[in-house]
Amino acid sequence: MKVFPLHTSDNNCLSDFSGSSDNIKKVSVNSDTHDYPGRSDDSEIFDNAETSDHFEHTKTFLSKKILNTNNAKNEILQDYKNCTISKEVTEEDYNIFFSVVSTDLTSKQICCITEPTQTFPRQKAVLAVHWHPEFIPIEMIDKRIEQMFPNREKELIIPTQHNEIMSYKGFSGVEVDCWSRGFNQKIQLLLHFKNESTKNAHMLKDMLAHTFKYRSSQLFEFIDTITKPHEERIEAAAKQTGANSDLIRFVQIHVAKIEQLIDQNLSSIPAQSIKNKVLRNFFDFLRPRYGDQLIDRAQTFLTAVKQQVKADFSLEYFFRTSEVIEEARSLNAGIIIPHPEQFWPVLLADYDVDGVEVWNPQSQRYTDFLISVIRDLNKKQHHSDRPLLIFMGDDTHFGEKVIHPDRQNLMKAAREIGIQPPWDDLNIAKALVMSGINREKVIDEYKNRIK
Repeated sequence: MKVFPLHTSDNNCLSDFSGSSDNIKKVSVNSDTHDYPGRSDDSEIFDNAETSDHFEHTKTFLSKKILNTNNAKNEILQDYKNCTISKEVTEEDYNIFFSVVSTDLTSKQICCITEPTQTFPRQKAVLAVHWHPEFIPIEMIDKRIEQMFPNREKELIIPTQHNEIMSYKGFSGVEVDCWSRGFNQKIQLLLHFKNESTKNAHMLKDMLAHTFKYRSSQLFEFIDTITKPHEERIEAAAKQTGANSDLIRFVQIHVAKIEQLIDQNLSSIPAQSIKNKVLRNFFDFLRPRYGDQLIDRAQTFLTAVKQQVKADFSLEYFFRTSEVIEEARSLNAGIIIPHPEQFWPVLLADYDVDGVEVWNPQSQRYTDFLISVIRDLNKKQHHSDRPLLIFMGDDTHFGEKVIHPDRQNLMKAAREIGIQPPWDDLNIAKALVMSGINREKVIDEYKNRIK
């Protein structure tokens, strides 16, 4: 297996980004009295507080104190005593929440999108049919593409937002969650259209709206699991991560605040922001106040809870893969299976698709093997007239590029639209030659199939 390094992200342009966690108000403590500035009567001292009905299943409370240092950035949690945490939403909580869900961009963030730090003047063909604009305007992404590939002669660039059709230069695309009943697993499909084909795609748009709403409901199930709480899931996550009741209580209090803020502001929150990562991002903003050690433990526990929620999430409310394919074909769409490593049985299902993604930043292990599998499949009679095409997906998530580096998923932020290194790898090129495939041929053939 050859793992291809990704290009560095544009972190340097965010070095003084105004959304930095350094700008979140910190709580300082008088080391003699442990009094907190601005403490209100509804604050809770965990040593002797009464357990609320909302958290009746939790036996003990988190208590920690924050010690002063000369540099507020170095505040750390030393023990579990005398820490005051308000169960009421504070101004700081409010500001953090809207920093997390906001889709407004600062001038520096816009710069990170429109002015890439790397360009690729030698790349003549750009194939990008698996990438996610998220909340970044297409116009800004277009400027980035112009800067990155100034000498391109051939291109096929189609956005694939999750369960939402988006368009770019004559083509539209979407990445759809669906259910393969035969092997009982959720998979994804990439659908690509000519823009005019989507004008009458009323049924598909209704299917996508249902899927989007159902996927978003997972966040509320995640929150309810923690705040209600769902004892079996909490216990399983605690055993897996070693979380004690103090840590669980800490997480419950802050998730309850997030729940309250969502309920109070749901109509004004962008739909794209209603995702599981709201919790992760909110807790990351708490690092200056509580320190990395505690927040890392909280994040580990949250991840384990999320895994429990996903494991119990019913697949039957997704549309079946065959139903999605049938509707897409009625609109003359092209169809690609992305990152099959995540759901291997899909290669045996013999779905009516145009191609398979053999490389993805998160699925690099079996590229050579997948190329050989597709070559063998194309030798079969029913593929002779319409062979499966080989694709590589950069799977760029543009929203990740404008997150402050302190809270960024660096691997995901490093992904770049139109950049798939295996196309230019000499060893893989040999296998592609044997399959009669190169980037230019895929662009031409796939364009012809999308009618």
